[in-house]
Amino acid sequence: MSFWRKEARGDGWTSVIFEAERIVVASVLRRGAAKPLVRACESFAREGSEAESLKRLKQAKRIGHSPCTTLLGHGQYQLLQVDVPDNAKSLPREELREALRWRIKEMVDFPVEAAGLDLLDIPATGSRTPQVWVVVASHAVLQPRIWAFQDAKVALAAIDIPELAQRNLAALFEEENRALALVAFDGEGGRLTISHRGELIMTRHIEVSAAELADGQAEALFERVLLDIQRTLDNFDRNFSAIPLTRLLIGPLPGGEAFLAYLAANLSLPVVQADLASALDLEAVPQLAEPQRQAEGWLALGAALREG
Repeated sequence: MSFWRKEARGDGWTSVIFEAERIVVASVLRRGAAKPLVRACESFAREGSEAESLKRLKQAKRIGHSPCTTLLGHGQYQLLQVDVPDNAKSLPREELREALRWRIKEMVDFPVEAAGLDLLDIPATGSRTPQVWVVVASHAVLQPRIWAFQDAKVALAAIDIPELAQRNLAALFEEENRALALVAFDGEGGRLTISHRGELIMTRHIEVSAAELADGQAEALFERVLLDIQRTLDNFDRNFSAIPLTRLLIGPLPGGEAFLAYLAANLSLPVVQADLASALDLEAVPQLAEPQRQAEGWLALGAALREG
């Protein structure tokens, strides 16, 4: 799923993720049944425009020949859960995309005719009305990012969103025939996803950052986050009761030990800390054994795990 893409080659992906003060670059190669191989995961201070930063990375050979993907940040797009109308269920994908473009017209705060839009199926269960995720972003957001890569002469093959990068990571930890809840925190807040068989079923943004949770006085925030998580888990249980959900995985959260202990004491699901070393081949980047480095590279690695 991408707002914008070109044909990609089969030699893995490189992700370039722009954050407020840094740029994270990761390169991952999928190898069938073997663990995906992480070829690089580095963080650089952000200086100048996106195009200038890309030019420096290219000159320093930090961006190779693999197709590149990048992510939009929180607030730069909308992710909507939309029912598929009965009269649209048999439409070809492109026609369905255009039909839903006008269906969401009143749900977004920019003109849909000047927006990039893509669809992602939500697994159907029982008699539920078929639904899709509609991800939409204004051309005013997408075009400067595309132009930055073009200006730097770096091949951009796809633009994606953080929820799907996290879904890619969640798929590495899923148990057969079980759904997985995964929550990770960074400077933009928390991202809770529930996935099953590699497909995104639910997602929620949590307005609490990683730094706030790791603060020594953060206890007051724990209950707020717990309530957000519990509401999503309850909603999943009501709507997808046929799919067992057996654990909550927590993304790398240095300094978050008290928060993990709080969740474990207040949720009925087992709470487990994610360790990328158990799911990825980190031999080429041994520094990723450190939780801080895993936290910094979390979304970049997820973005570089994309397929197709």
